[in-house]
Amino acid sequence: MLFGKLLPREGNFFEMFNQHAERIVEAAQAFAQMVAHYNEPHLRERYAQDVDNAERAADRITHEVNKAVHKTFITPIDREQIHTLINTMDDVADLIQDSAETMSLYDIREMTEEITRLTDLSVKSVERMRDAVKLLNKLADAATAEAALKTCEEIDRLESDADRVLRSAMSKLFREEPDVRELIKLKAIYELLETITDKCEDVANLIEGIVLENS
Repeated sequence: MLFGKLLPREGNFFEMFNQHAERIVEAAQAFAQMVAHYNEPHLRERYAQDVDNAERAADRITHEVNKAVHKTFITPIDREQIHTLINTMDDVADLIQDSAETMSLYDIREMTEEITRLTDLSVKSVERMRDAVKLLNKLADAATAEAALKTCEEIDRLESDADRVLRSAMSKLFREEPDVRELIKLKAIYELLETITDKCEDVANLIEGIVLENS
């Protein structure tokens, strides 16, 4: 009995999930501001730095979660679910940072309507992902579990919207862009931005699995 009392239990995994999700939202919103102010170099650099700061903060939380998984004897949900969820969430943060860095590396001259639309869908997906993550610690409540599943469905719909925007953007790009170099650069950016929503959908699928197993 004493041995059991001395073993680490639970941990603060749900709180760390919430903190991580908030950092992803910060990165996404900073990226959206970078896109909105892309033609103002000082603001573009400032918001790009905000993206980097948020991504690094998310990385630190990911490290803490993975460390805690190994130190905690009894976890609130399956430890493999914890590991997969936090690392998939971290992939979202990485993709946002990659998008900001790629725009700079490829010397994208101006924002297109398609970049703006994909960015907006990415921000919405990330915000809904955060909302779903916040519900994980209350899955014993049937209404909360149902709300989590509905939020995941919204993320799926946003991913479908982004997929449609991407197909339309590609069609327009190959029909109208005469500069091959610009075409290649924009194609890469469009695909990268759509991947953010794909990865949010991956997180939603993981959350759905957790909900179904633990509610």
